[in-house]
Amino acid sequence: MTSGTSPAAARARRSRAVVVLVALTAASIDLVAKAVSEARLADSTVDLGLLQLRLGYNSGVAFSMGDKLPVGVIVAITTVISIALAAYVWHRAPRAGWVERIAGGAVLGGAVANVIDRARDGVVTDYLHTGWWPTFNLADTFLVTGFIVIAVLQARPERTVAEDGKSTAAHPANTDAGDF
Repeated sequence: MTSGTSPAAARARRSRAVVVLVALTAASIDLVAKAVSEARLADSTVDLGLLQLRLGYNSGVAFSMGDKLPVGVIVAITTVISIALAAYVWHRAPRAGWVERIAGGAVLGGAVANVIDRARDGVVTDYLHTGWWPTFNLADTFLVTGFIVIAVLQARPERTVAEDGKSTAAHPANTDAGDF
């Protein structure tokens, strides 16, 4: 910590750095997986049991919704949503526990990876197929998993008010390790 930097400012900087690092890592992993999938799965499918590696392209958003819209409109909308997500996780990170910071970074990384992929050629590259669910990619997995973790963390009761009016922890897991 440098002279003049408060502990709260240093913690906020570290918290935000974790989110950015997770987002960059998630986006990089997905973009590399998309490039490898396009190179290796163009004419083949790999059966891994419950999961198949199969190349597909989505010109819409989730479940191909909006696939008839111009690419520029979809890129603009998903970029605005990604910016809103970035603002949320940036603002929330200093008060978040490490689980929420990782989940927020995963959501942001997944969103950014799909925007970058779509901006290149107008479609999102998908490569994971289950047979019972539309084909998807790691970015989608990061988004959904991160949102679920954040929703579960936000839904749990963090504090209760004791009879004397002071706030007390409602659950022993309410520490920095689990809070956002």
